Amino acid sequence: MKTRRDFIKISAMGTVGAALSGTMLSMARGNASTADPNLAHDGFARLKRTPTYCEICFWMCAGWAYTDENGKIVKITGNENDPHCNGRLCPRGTGGVGMYSDSDRLKKPLIRVTDGDKQTFREASWEEALDLVAGKMKEIKEKYGPESFALFNHGSAGHHLGYLLQAYGSTNIVAPSYAQCRGPREVGFQATFGSGVGSPEPTDIRDTNCLVLIGSHLGENMHNSQVQEMSDAIDKGVTIITVDPRFSTVASKSKFWLPIKPATDLALLLAWINVIITEKLYDRDYVEKYTTGLDQLAKHVENMTPEWAYGITTIKPDLIRKSARAMAEAAPSVIIHPGRHVTWYGDDTQRSRAMAILNGLLGSWGRRGGFYFKESKSIPEHPHPPFPKPAWSWKETLNGKYPLAGLAVSNALIDASIPSPENTHQIKAWLVAGTNLPLTMPQKDTLLKAMQSIEFMAVVDTMPMEITGYADVILPECTYLERYDELRASPNREPFIALRMPAAEPVGDTKPAWWISKQLGERLGLGAYFDYEDFSEVIDWQLKQVGSSLEEMQKIGVKKFERKSGPLYLADGADYTFHTSSGKIEFYSTELAAAGFDPMPVYTPHPEPPESFYRLNYGRAPMHTFSRTANNPNLHDLKKENDVWINPKVAKLWGIKAGQYIWLKNQDGVISDFPVMVRVTERIRWDSVYMVHGFGHTDKKLSRAYGRGASDSDLITKVQIDPIMGGTGMRGNFVTFLTEDPQKEAKS
Repeated sequence: MKTRRDFIKISAMGTVGAALSGTMLSMARGNASTADPNLAHDGFARLKRTPTYCEICFWMCAGWAYTDENGKIVKITGNENDPHCNGRLCPRGTGGVGMYSDSDRLKKPLIRVTDGDKQTFREASWEEALDLVAGKMKEIKEKYGPESFALFNHGSAGHHLGYLLQAYGSTNIVAPSYAQCRGPREVGFQATFGSGVGSPEPTDIRDTNCLVLIGSHLGENMHNSQVQEMSDAIDKGVTIITVDPRFSTVASKSKFWLPIKPATDLALLLAWINVIITEKLYDRDYVEKYTTGLDQLAKHVENMTPEWAYGITTIKPDLIRKSARAMAEAAPSVIIHPGRHVTWYGDDTQRSRAMAILNGLLGSWGRRGGFYFKESKSIPEHPHPPFPKPAWSWKETLNGKYPLAGLAVSNALIDASIPSPENTHQIKAWLVAGTNLPLTMPQKDTLLKAMQSIEFMAVVDTMPMEITGYADVILPECTYLERYDELRASPNREPFIALRMPAAEPVGDTKPAWWISKQLGERLGLGAYFDYEDFSEVIDWQLKQVGSSLEEMQKIGVKKFERKSGPLYLADGADYTFHTSSGKIEFYSTELAAAGFDPMPVYTPHPEPPESFYRLNYGRAPMHTFSRTANNPNLHDLKKENDVWINPKVAKLWGIKAGQYIWLKNQDGVISDFPVMVRVTERIRWDSVYMVHGFGHTDKKLSRAYGRGASDSDLITKVQIDPIMGGTGMRGNFVTFLTEDPQKEAKS
């Protein structure tokens, strides 16, 4: 069917692949490689090092990029003064060189053109591409108002483009990571402690005596400092309790592995709460001083016994009691880890609430070995005019739903991009930066409908991801190793800042996001918001306000500061006011009750798989981050494709062998584009399958990733929306197996 915006495979372009030795305007480059002139560092003689921080995942570890005599980046190591990595990078961090050297990178601006019935891209100059984007932004603003332009972003580029959009007059800025990943835990912990979790999570793993992981795959999901601290804690004999239908890497290091029936985690948590209260294992002094609602909670869970939970979770009552007592024995040095990707079944805020309540009962919040009080360094904004006040914002796109959403909800903005009588506030154009929406968003049909409905889309990216195939204009960004970005000032035990600066000349005709934003801003008459020639001027000004300078940071990369917000932990018996309406940790949430939701978590059964179908579980691999690294030559060599884990009993039933390639079909009839290799293993329950997320790319321009493995995202067509904050529960999908190529008949 002919559509207004056809998907274009960039591989059809014969002129995209510019040589790696391309040049770039000095203003866009910044002062590349002006760091410490000493060429002999860390044993790498004749190599120059430049400070950076990683963009491969949100941990953003600080490090050093090493360049050779020809100015090419050859190695990346960790900065030993950085608390995110302690001088040791994970496979992704060291593999960042592959992001820089990837021959498939976008290297020239591209503009969609139509020749008869055919749509394709042609190369363009930056002047033409930027003029087109700015012209469309002016047109949208005049016709519909600036609020009709939305930004979907992930990573550092989003900070610069978000700044541009605010100056333009829109606050419709969304990171899919909120509604598709971490949002429910933020709302759940906020409703309990008056404080969200944030990134990195303030988990005091280095001093904990008990670590409880519920579907959290530390060791496979490489949250660097947490993995390091967990490794040290294992050496010291920490008790680990892992709840997972899969025998994960960390399950193999656990004292207790609870192979739970998927979708029943909340029942287990409520049974744990029951044991902690009925056996009076909670921290009585802590609970009496800092919490409210214990009596209501005790009555609420009175009948939620381990025997009750056994019939739901398949976890035996004795194991539920033993694991609960192990937590209490370790308290308050115990962590029920909040997890990261927590959008599972639609009741995810309430599941996160139950986890927060357990931490509150055990007295771990604000205690050594539990959760510390984080602090970050406040970085002043570079002077700029006030932003215009939008006539409406992302909150209006919710149409009265998701009352406790703290940030923009990506699926709501996508819905608001489709004309509907419900949408009194319509999104008409998108700017997409660093997020591959076709492999990120569930319900691909809705996404495609939205992309066909909007009038314009510009994409800023380093790679020809699937999202670029739907763009009207593609603006090629240089990698994090070739640009300045904002100072990293993430919260930690003590305040730190880290510098990222160019370590090498940008490849081809690529530009940093700050430059793209500045150029668009000037074309839109917003030059007063970009009162600098090079972003290094902004950074130097900010550093001088906090007692440093760009010159100093170029030499050291990371700088630490003294804490000013108070102690790292609560002192015994110290007065403390939590940022809840009661000023206490709330087991009974007044905020949720006021919004019309259950003030305490309630377990509700979830749909079971149809006959001959199995629940689709997905996760991470230590060498890959979502879909963005599958083509990275360094990381691709470590893991070229995903596989599907199938229990031996199920494999025998189907006659499936290890190493065989099969296709997956979900409950709605969607079939994986590519076959996936079978891994037959006892490490997965019989009612489930498991695969690593981020594979099955469909764009041939990704020469290494194309056709490798299967995409779990394509198979996630059913979502359970969290009514509290809009998170998209994606683990209610089921798959069955096809052993013959479903396209074989059509091909013949």
